[in-house]
Amino acid sequence: MPVFPFIRLVGACLMVALVAAWTGHAHAAGEGAKAGAQTIAAAVTVESEGAKTRFKVTLSKPVLAQVSLMERPDRVIIDLPEVAFHLPQEAGRGREGLIASYRYGLFAPGRSRVVMELTQPAVVSGMTTAPDPTGVATILTIELSRTEREEFHKAAADNASATREASSVPAVQGPKDARPVIVIDPGHGGIDPGANASSGNVYEKDLVLAFAQRLKRKLEENGRYRIVMTRDEDVFISLGDRVRAARGVQADLFISVHADSISGGQEVRGLTVYTGAERASDADSARLADRENKADAVAGVESRDIPDDVSDILMELTLRETRSFSHGFASRLVGEFDSVARLNKNPHRQARFQVLRAHDVPSVLVELGYLSSQKDLDLLMSEDWRAKMVSAMSVAVDRFFAARFARRGAAAVLP
Repeated sequence: MPVFPFIRLVGACLMVALVAAWTGHAHAAGEGAKAGAQTIAAAVTVESEGAKTRFKVTLSKPVLAQVSLMERPDRVIIDLPEVAFHLPQEAGRGREGLIASYRYGLFAPGRSRVVMELTQPAVVSGMTTAPDPTGVATILTIELSRTEREEFHKAAADNASATREASSVPAVQGPKDARPVIVIDPGHGGIDPGANASSGNVYEKDLVLAFAQRLKRKLEENGRYRIVMTRDEDVFISLGDRVRAARGVQADLFISVHADSISGGQEVRGLTVYTGAERASDADSARLADRENKADAVAGVESRDIPDDVSDILMELTLRETRSFSHGFASRLVGEFDSVARLNKNPHRQARFQVLRAHDVPSVLVELGYLSSQKDLDLLMSEDWRAKMVSAMSVAVDRFFAARFARRGAAAVLP
């Protein structure tokens, strides 16, 4: 297969190493996609031959592809312009050669990403494009070759700066007014699907986005609040950007919406409200927080810490007060949900969720139910149930801000 003329290396002064051994430093192949119809990925095949594995994507037209490596776990990241993946539901789940599995999806507006989990250290030893047998489509081939840990580590370290998370903090239009600002955060998105139902065709990211959009419309009905969504489409948003979004708009309340799944747990069901804490209230909550906190790694992102702009003492005092407000709102939610939803046996729990880290924004994470439970899934898909739930949440929000409304527009950051 001829090497496409636009192969290039993304990284400083690595061409010699690339030609000699293709050491896996970030590089790109292909040409800029022509303006016009959306690029479609119609098929993916994975071929294994000895120490090499070839990942082949059939595209409707050539695109510019950038490839990089990441550790912990070992991954190959393929960044593309926006691509519509028309692939079978089972695509990416099977193990083949050096690729344990792969996932794909929208990473940011105008950008798509493929993340390959590796079975062992490997570097990119070649990247080519060529017409498919029909001459209509283009096949992008990325060849991986087994390598030693030291070489992989060096290549991944060189890639680190190129794969750090890009900020996607949503902007709020218009001047700030006295109305409380509520940030609604639909969990997961884009390349990170979250949990999925046993049927395999229902994903957490889609269910929670639809629910969050409905909640937004409900809260906007009376004009009392300014509502900001961390995402309003199927796009990936890093955990850090979700927190920065809340702090950036000086949010008065942050509501993260999720739906869990437990393997073999049909009997486990019910809604749970979580608040942030350094120590989890129970082992199940700790495990859930650990899974949710890996969302950035799922999307091939190296998270960076969120800098604090206040002293440790002041932050600690603010954090205590904020968590008190968070607990208060969580209690109101549980109280309103009790009459309209099946609650978990312990409906208010605590854990160290990264998305609840804002020390000056009252924050809760609502797990609407379990996709692994058919009964919960039926409710999550029910228009009637969702309508009752958003109404209950709206009442809880109104009661949370009742003191502020009683003060007739006082603009304190917290209620």
